[in-house]
Order: sequence, then structure tokens, then C-alpha cells
Amino acid sequence: MSLGGHLVELRKRLYLAAVFIVAGAVVGWFLSDYILDQLREPVFMVGVDQSRVATLNYDSITGAFDLKLQIALTVGLIISSPFWLYQIWAFFMPGLTKKESKYTLGFFFSAIPLFIAGCAAGWYVYPHIVVLMTSFAPSEDATILTAKGYFDFVLKLVIVVGIAFVLPVFLVLFNFAGIISAKSILKSWRIAVLLIALFTAIATPAADILSMFLLAIPMVLLYFMAAGIAWLHDRRLAKKRAIMETDLPSQLPPTEKLSA
Repeated sequence: MSLGGHLVELRKRLYLAAVFIVAGAVVGWFLSDYILDQLREPVFMVGVDQSRVATLNYDSITGAFDLKLQIALTVGLIISSPFWLYQIWAFFMPGLTKKESKYTLGFFFSAIPLFIAGCAAGWYVYPHIVVLMTSFAPSEDATILTAKGYFDFVLKLVIVVGIAFVLPVFLVLFNFAGIISAKSILKSWRIAVLLIALFTAIATPAADILSMFLLAIPMVLLYFMAAGIAWLHDRRLAKKRAIMETDLPSQLPPTEKLSA
């Protein structure tokens, strides 16, 4: 394909990706009121549990509209992620070998559900974090949160946890590409568990042990699942290599057999 052909293909893929994102954003717009109610629930619990004034605050005339639009775009990006990620994969696929295409396709189909599962986990733990962190304010003070800053906090937490759930897929991908062995993955399990613990401690308040474990346990399980898949792959390659080495002398000419 010529450079012009690549540019035409890129424009086509970008156009399709944009269409899916906009369609997802339309769905997100109709869901935004429901999502706002869910976002408001932890703030309401702060007011009830801590007996204080707790509200979301819009600090500009267009603040409510901007927040609703931001929620719609965020929902659109998340729910349309399988479609626009496929467009990225489809653009690069013609330049990949058959083996590389198989690996990247496997990565695509495993990364999407893990990302969504990670986002769901982040969404599940964020109310505990909100209640805990606001509890440090003196009882005489009100808790008035900027709506945009509050949503940015929740969004970052959800996205970061979603990305963290996808990281074990990279281990499998690197193993299939021959960059890292299963033995190296298993040998580094202590370091991995420590890094996961540090990550969950940063992503959640240090005092909220329950939320930390709710995030850390599935991440550790995913790490060992990735190590198990890599071990099965390395074992299969070792068997195939042993068969090839066994069959090689029988395929050599007589003179080469003697030298072998």
C-alpha cells in the first residue's frame, strides 16, 4: 500500500472510531443523570454518617452542563472502547505477520474485559474512599466539594485501576513474543506483590485497608494467572523444540549424520 493509501485507510479508521465514540457519548448523555445520582450518593452518606453539611458545588454558570458533557464523553469512551480499539488493531494488522496478528488479537480480546473489570472495581471502592477521606475534616466544618474536581477524582481512580488490571496481559504478550520467560515472571513474584501493594496503597487511602485488599487480591491473582499461561506456553515450546531436535538427525544426509 502506498503512503496515500495508508493515509486514506487512517482517515477511514479515525472516522469510524469517532462515530463509535460519539454514539457512545449519546448513550452516556442519557445515562448522565443516573451516574450523577450514583456520584452524589457517597456525598449524601457523608452528610448522614458525619452529621454535617455535605454537597456538590458548581462554581460556574456552565458547570452543570460541562460536568454532564464530561460524563457523557467518558461513558462514550469506555463503552465504545472495543470498537475504537478494534479500528486501531485493524489499521496496523496489514503490516503484521500472521503470528504477530494472532498475538495482538489475543491481547485485544483479553484486554477489553479486564479493563472493564478494573473500571468496575474502581467504581466499587471509590465510595469507601470518599467517606473515609472526608471524615478527617472537623465536625464543625461543612464538606462542599467542587463537582468537577470530585468527578475528576473518581474518573482518575476508575481509569487507573482499569489500566492496572490490563498490565498482566502485557506479561503474557511479552512471553509469547519471547521477551520474557515464565521462570522470570514466577521468580519475581515477591517484587510484583510488593509493587501491587504499593500501587493499591497509593490508589486508595492508607487507612482504608478493605479497599486496598479489594483491589490488591484480584491483581495478584491476575499476575499468577499470567505466569501460569506463560508457563504453559514455555512448556509447549520446549516440547516442540525437543521433538525437532529428535527428528533432526533422521532428516540429515548420511554424511551429515556421521558428522552429527
